[in-house]
Amino acid sequence: LAQSLDQARALWKLRESMSEAQKREGGSIKHDIAVPVNVIPNFIEEAGRRLRAAFPLARPVPFGHMGDGNIHYNVSQPVGADRAEFIARWAEVNAIVHGVVHEFGGSISAEHGIGRLKRDLLRETKDPVALDAMRAIKAALDPNGTLNPGVLL
Repeated sequence: LAQSLDQARALWKLRESMSEAQKREGGSIKHDIAVPVNVIPNFIEEAGRRLRAAFPLARPVPFGHMGDGNIHYNVSQPVGADRAEFIARWAEVNAIVHGVVHEFGGSISAEHGIGRLKRDLLRETKDPVALDAMRAIKAALDPNGTLNPGVLL
C-alpha cells in the first residue's frame, strides 16, 4: 500500500503502463478474473506453475485490483517466440487459467463482464443453479429481451 500521495501516483502510473508495456513485448493472452482475496497468492502461484508446465517460457503478468480479488492475469508470449503461434494457443492458455480460477472458487470475468467472447465459457464454469439465477434476474429486469439480445443468457 502506498504510504504517501506520491507513492500512490507512482503505483497508479505503473499499473496504467502495464498494458502498453506488454504490447511492446509481443503477444499477450489476457484474462479479467476474480478469486477470493484470501487465495490470491495461492492462485497466482498455482496458475503460474501450471502455465510453466505447459508453456515453459510463457510469462504470467498478474496485476490490477487485487484488493477486491480482481486480477488482470495476462500471459505474455515467450521472449523470441512467434506472436501468431503463441496467440493461436489462446484456448489452451485459457483452459489452464480458467481451470485454476474455478478450483479456487473464482469467476472467469470480473470487471469487464462476460459478453459474446466468454458466453460459452460461462456455461462451462458456472453451476446450473447460478445460471438459472442469472436468467431469472435478466428476465425480471429485461422482460422483453431488448437489452443485448442473445449476448449472454
